Amino acid sequence: MIVSRKASMFVSGSLVLIACLVTPSVDAEVKLPAIISDHMVLQADAEVPIWGWASPRETVAVRLGQAQADVKADQNGKWQVRLPKLSAGGPHILEVKGSNTLLVKDVLVGEVWLGSGQSNMAMTVNRAQDFEKEAAAANLPRIRMFTVSSTAASAPQADCQGEWIICSPETVARFSATAYFFGRELHKSLGVPIGLINSSVGGTPIEPWISLEAQAASPDLQPLHQSLQTSDGGFDGAKAKAKYEQDLAKWQEAQKKAKAAGQPIPKRPQDPQAVRERKGNVGGLFNGKIAPLVGYQIRGALWYQGEANSTPGKAEYYRYQLPLLINDWRTRWGYDFPFAWVQLPNFGGPGRDWPTVRQAMLDTLKVPNTGMAITLDIGEVNDIHPKNKQDVGKRLALWALGTVYGKSVPTSGPLPRSHERRGNSIVVSFSHVDGGLVAKDGELSGFEVGDGTTFKPATAAIEGDNVVVTSRDVANPVAVRYAWSNNPQASLFNGAGLPATPFSLDAGNK
Repeated sequence: MIVSRKASMFVSGSLVLIACLVTPSVDAEVKLPAIISDHMVLQADAEVPIWGWASPRETVAVRLGQAQADVKADQNGKWQVRLPKLSAGGPHILEVKGSNTLLVKDVLVGEVWLGSGQSNMAMTVNRAQDFEKEAAAANLPRIRMFTVSSTAASAPQADCQGEWIICSPETVARFSATAYFFGRELHKSLGVPIGLINSSVGGTPIEPWISLEAQAASPDLQPLHQSLQTSDGGFDGAKAKAKYEQDLAKWQEAQKKAKAAGQPIPKRPQDPQAVRERKGNVGGLFNGKIAPLVGYQIRGALWYQGEANSTPGKAEYYRYQLPLLINDWRTRWGYDFPFAWVQLPNFGGPGRDWPTVRQAMLDTLKVPNTGMAITLDIGEVNDIHPKNKQDVGKRLALWALGTVYGKSVPTSGPLPRSHERRGNSIVVSFSHVDGGLVAKDGELSGFEVGDGTTFKPATAAIEGDNVVVTSRDVANPVAVRYAWSNNPQASLFNGAGLPATPFSLDAGNK
């Protein structure tokens, strides 16, 4: 029997949910993971893995256009082939044939990017600025997005839930805004199909997104890892449930009284077990939402997260965690794909240490083949979810177009390249000046110098590709920093209109 990949998931008009861990029976039919399905986009100019499950030792034939490969499933029924390099284009039909035949229809070949992180990556286009205008212009059927809907898991999963959606004015509302605006810029510049994979969960720290093994093996993370394990080990599910039910009953009474009195309804209490499952604890979201994607050929990955790690006591570990996540994912995929992230924007929320996380993001640029979109000028002081995702996506796309695809475009705002002391001043040299350094509104602000103990406000002046920073209150400066607060004012830009990164430099940090 020949059926399409999507049609094979329906029985008697009802959707059959595919289990995350697939354990084929001896006489199992050929099956494919959810991400290999109708409307998918395969990576161009690379050998593309196609995999699935069948009966043990069953021969499986895979065909896509002129490309074809045969393979025999292993003793557990798992099989995989690698199709030869494909040129951008389509649509094609992928045929997978064993005891049954599956047809995956409307397959395009182009550029595939994975987007992950917390709520600002998960934030959809309908919540971004100018949604009506954006929706009207979204008739872009060669852009597709696969959103992973599975949750956290206690062990790495073989499959996930989700489907590829074609971009249109009717569907774009559900797309990750950051990923969509990134992909739209690539589509416009490269003229090829774009596949976007969105695997993100709001409110999550970075710990659930890195495999448990990688974190447990990191000496730098041992104090944090142990504290997280201890905290999770002390979770009493029954006790938490009982308290939640008590709180919920009180809330329901308070809600009735508030409605009757015409007063605002109090905030509903959160179910602690649901929160725990959503955030996934250490490695949980990697297991449930990243592991099933490993093997799907991607050009690169995008990361928008850090807000949940900005609390004191956690922020200082981010300089170890972000490089670890990058290296862990690259190791799993088997190649060093390009990886870029969004540096945290300006925000006025209390009780957070955003400068330390921003510095960790800047320092992670030491990892080869990485990039960073600086967003210091497009945050919102009272909203942790700024609506201008268009510029976020565009800045990520500039990096990709310039570094991954070789286009002649500015790829970053100014980054500190070196610094030295000159008398009672510190001179900071910058890369990525792209037409020259520019002081917004004609004057630089946000610079400070330190004597090793305290920092004092300083004046700053542009000299070519350098900024000279001086304070009358610090005669022997040894450190300099810029925009070192949660909600700083961006004043230094390059000639392309991109803001400089916040930074902190001292004699031992060159």
